[in-house]
Amino acid sequence: MIMPGRVKHLRAGAIVAAIMANAPAMAADPHNGERLAHRWCEACHVVSPTQQRPASDQAPPFATIARMPDFDAAKIALFLLDPHPKMPDMNLTRTEAADLAAYIASLK
Repeated sequence: MIMPGRVKHLRAGAIVAAIMANAPAMAADPHNGERLAHRWCEACHVVSPTQQRPASDQAPPFATIARMPDFDAAKIALFLLDPHPKMPDMNLTRTEAADLAAYIASLK
């Protein structure tokens, strides 16, 4: 038989475990990532479902990137810190890169 006080501690432990398990996902802010995407990326990428077309058709839509089988938000964030030559140097912070990657992941 479990004592009432012990049940309370077990519930508290379960809640803490659930928060800890989700901590990496909660660390990045996809809403800020969306704001950054509109600022920096929509000239070349389709960054949202409501965007008609980018100025260029050379870059894949964010939703396409998010659905790639090997998509990894951490790898995208790292890539954004040192973008390829065709991308502008956005000087993103690590937090901003993680936010942008979280937004892209949200489009899956």
